[in-house]
Amino acid sequence: MLITGLRRPFVKGRLFLRCQKGLAAVEFAFLLPVMITLFLGITETSDALSARADVADMASTAADLVAQETAATPVDMANVFNAAAAILYPYPTNVATITLYSIIDNGSSQGRVAWSCAKTGDSPATTGPSSPPSGSTGGDIIADSNLVNGVATHGGGGSVILVTISYPYSSRTTHMFVGTVTMSNTFYSKPRRVAQVTPPASCS
Repeated sequence: MLITGLRRPFVKGRLFLRCQKGLAAVEFAFLLPVMITLFLGITETSDALSARADVADMASTAADLVAQETAATPVDMANVFNAAAAILYPYPTNVATITLYSIIDNGSSQGRVAWSCAKTGDSPATTGPSSPPSGSTGGDIIADSNLVNGVATHGGGGSVILVTISYPYSSRTTHMFVGTVTMSNTFYSKPRRVAQVTPPASCS
């Protein structure tokens, strides 16, 4: 009787280990948070990379369009801003800031802004900054010195078109991982048909 009583717990233990009812559900419960995290992470990353590529395309497209003009007009500026913003679709475009500069050589490696226009979202375009974007050292350094100094040798008093984009990206699916990230891009283009693109009468 004593031996039988001692065996009984071991028998029940073996039966418990053999029983797999509900095991799949338990395993799924453990794996579900990991699976959801991986899925959302992949979605967030691919969405952010796609938006980042669109921001780069915005800058290059806007610079290329302006560089093809001989004289910029308010209508041209509106078309450029609209075309650049359309590239962001289906991401929200009412928060992107697009700034266009015409940079002329001033005999140094810094250059000077001949004219500029800026637009944020759906707001009307306005006159942009009167100085180039600051470089990493805090000075008004734009591109490399060869590009800026070289514009003066092309027909005398040449120029470059500079476009900067600033876009506060927010995930369309969840704010769990990235929140808001400011994406920016800069692109330079040399005017095709003239040394300097004539400034528009107004930016809007």
